[in-house]
Formats: sequence, C-alpha cells, structure tokens
Amino acid sequence: MCVVCGCANPTAPHPEHAHVSVAAATGDLHFGAGAARVSVPGMSQARAIRLEADVLGENNRIAAANRAHFADHGVTAYNLVSSPGSGKTTLLVATIELLRRRAPDLPLAVIEGDQQTTHDADRIRATGAPAIQINTGKGCHLDAQMVGEAFGRLPLHAASHAGGDAHTPGTLLFIENVGNLVCPAMWDLGEAAKVAILSVTEGEDKPLKYPDMFAAAKLMVLNKIDLLPHLDFDVPQCIAYAQRVNPGIEVLLVSARSGAGMDAWADWLLQADA
Repeated sequence: MCVVCGCANPTAPHPEHAHVSVAAATGDLHFGAGAARVSVPGMSQARAIRLEADVLGENNRIAAANRAHFADHGVTAYNLVSSPGSGKTTLLVATIELLRRRAPDLPLAVIEGDQQTTHDADRIRATGAPAIQINTGKGCHLDAQMVGEAFGRLPLHAASHAGGDAHTPGTLLFIENVGNLVCPAMWDLGEAAKVAILSVTEGEDKPLKYPDMFAAAKLMVLNKIDLLPHLDFDVPQCIAYAQRVNPGIEVLLVSARSGAGMDAWADWLLQADA
C-alpha cells in the first residue's frame, strides 16, 4: 500500500513490529493480517493507520473538489486501472475512434499516467483528442492533485477561462492510471467510476489476487478476447471471482483489435454520460 510503503514517508518511525500471521500447515506468511492490512518495517500498525488517514484524507478533499469541478462543467471522468500490458492505451485509442463515429459532437479528453515517457499521450494525441501526460517518477499511481493540475492544462478547460465558450456538457474525460493493480484502488481522483481492465492473457484469478482493485471498480472490461482461442482462460470463472469480491460489478468482453464488444463498451460510456 503506497500510502505507507516509503514513497510517502521515507523516514519511517521505529515502534513495534508489524502484525503477521503464519499458516500452521504450510508456514505461509500473511503480512496483511494486522489492523492496517499492510506491513512497513519499523512502523506500528497504529502509525500506519494514522499515516494513511492523513494522506488519504487530504487526497479525498482534493478529489471532492475535482468531482465538483467536473460536475460544474458537465465532465464525466473515468479512471481506467489495470496492470501493465493489459491494453489500456490500445483500447482507449480504439474507443476514441469509435466514439468519434458514434457521437461526433461529444468532446473527449485524456489524462495519461506513467512513471516516465510521453509514449501513451503521444498515441492519444495522434487521434486528435487532447491529452496531458503525467509522469509520476517513482510514484506508482496518480493522485487527485495531479489530476486536478492536469485537467487545468487541457485545451477544453483553458478555453473557458480565456474568453471562449464554457465546457460543452457531456464531455468524457478518460484518466489512464499508472499500470498497477494495487495502489490505484485506494486513491480517489474525483472520477465517476473506476473501470478495471483485465487482459485475458493475465489469468482469471486476478480479481482474487488483487481484490481491492476489483472491489473498487464499477466495471470490469475483459480485454483481448480475440486471443481466447489460443489461451487457457476460463471466462465464467474470472467473472465469478470478480463477483465474489464485488457482487455489483458489471462485466464487458471486448477486443480493441478485432472490434468485438466495442459497441457494447461505447453504449456503456454513452448511457452513463447521458
């Protein structure tokens, strides 16, 4: 959990050892057994909880301001979360191209998150959609302050403060988070919903291995389904695992390459934005 892993607090204090449980039969270790559900060397569970509350409390305050700002300007923001290599950017490029055909007057914008490079933002800009790259350095996720600052640099935002028209109601803002199925789960960016993108090349047990992410998501997009004939991936089992950790999660099966399921994905976005 990156709130207390050291990137947010490089000089951890020294109290008692973190809680750990040991499976008697196998000797397996579970370092998430304490009240904080995380272990940091030299930091007590109580201190970890206080630190998390402080950091996330401030983030949530900024996220609430982002959410109000988005609402004031008719912007619906989606936080796209996944592991690296799930196909988020390819899916996003295909989504922008499809929405341009389906709803040509719908304004679109993207905030891209990575540790380094502008490769993904450059791919988005090549579609003609405005995009702002956020490089996080050693950071493993986006936070609300980063998103708020990036949103202020988008051309559609700048126009409303430079004598131009205000935001067109119905704007869709895609926030492509840093590839990571752990830390982004707990960080509110002001989005309308988190969308967890899972490639069928990753294995159907990911929702159980990374339950916080799938519990936080409104929708799970199973991506790269064109590869299913070449894989040993159990789609019904994957969906059952996701519903075990989040009974209300919605599920769509898509392939950005073949186009399968893309209209259903566009329908979901357009209906949610209506």
